[in-house]
Amino acid sequence: MLGELITSKTRLRLLIKFFISQANRGYLNGLATEMGESTNSIRKELNHLHDAGYLSKVKNDNKIEYQANSKHPLFEVLRKVVLKHLGLEDVVETVLDRMGNVQKIILVGDYAEGNDTGNIEIFLIGNDLNMDYIVKLEDKIEKLIKRKVSFYLASKFLSERKHIILYESQ
Repeated sequence: MLGELITSKTRLRLLIKFFISQANRGYLNGLATEMGESTNSIRKELNHLHDAGYLSKVKNDNKIEYQANSKHPLFEVLRKVVLKHLGLEDVVETVLDRMGNVQKIILVGDYAEGNDTGNIEIFLIGNDLNMDYIVKLEDKIEKLIKRKVSFYLASKFLSERKHIILYESQ
């Protein structure tokens, strides 16, 4: 969906990196290494996104650190577009509709770090979750969003790994 609108794969990967979680940050060289791209192509796209106001940069020691500009008027819109592009909105809707008493949906792994690797890992926290439906759900969602999805069930989540809470019941 978003790939047709944004033709630069590097720019798309940077948008995913920074807009899946506003806590994600990156330096030029680290981003180039992480994405397997040249520093020139990363620098060019970072400059475009910064000049448009989508990214902010902070000088930290002798390095410039980039992150999403949460004060930009389109921040929430871009975040929703990125989540929709990755299929995470569809995952949340499907899980809430059919899984039972879900208390939290937590994204972990590569996607929590902002890396579009094609393998989405999600923890479902709750009681009396429909275990039989999980296997069917993975296949349905994978076909829908064209990415591998792995669900992990738990009654509580204790992790020091980077994670993003996609849903939390009140």
